[in-house]
Amino acid sequence: MSRVGKNPVEVPSGVEVNVKGSVVSAKGKLGELSFAFPASVTVAVEDGKVVVTPADNSKQARAMWGTARARIANLVEGVSKGFEKRLELVGVGYRAQMKGTDLNLQLGYSHDVLFKVPSDIKAAIDGPTNIILTGADKQKVGQVAAEIRKWRSPEPYKGKGVRYQGEYIMMKEGKKK
Repeated sequence: MSRVGKNPVEVPSGVEVNVKGSVVSAKGKLGELSFAFPASVTVAVEDGKVVVTPADNSKQARAMWGTARARIANLVEGVSKGFEKRLELVGVGYRAQMKGTDLNLQLGYSHDVLFKVPSDIKAAIDGPTNIILTGADKQKVGQVAAEIRKWRSPEPYKGKGVRYQGEYIMMKEGKKK
């Protein structure tokens, strides 16, 4: 039994959830998202809740039960509240600026990095070294944050680089004479 899949997804007020065929779509104040669930699970909307059940007792159906429920919960939360990722730039001279809708990052290279933010993700700068990414799609917000972090991931000797807010970097000891 899936412990995650057993719990129904509460649909808050202002969010509309529809199931057509094998696609669940959620519409709210932050936009509209959809998810194509596998045939091994069934999805129904009952009394303001989305209920996910396995179609049979196979291993595949039980594996996808909790996954489908979690993805639907992310849809509902995304269109109602949205998701946020915060990045910190740590290092001498590391800073970020907005140029229109794009991010201009100074990360210690001989050139600035111009990162084009996708249209459905909003980027904001909170001080010269903090970036806030918000959007309705949890996967896309995380993917954009990972792509920015990839430009200069934190190194373990001085801790310089782009890191998630609150991320702990295990520091190594340097060379000794």
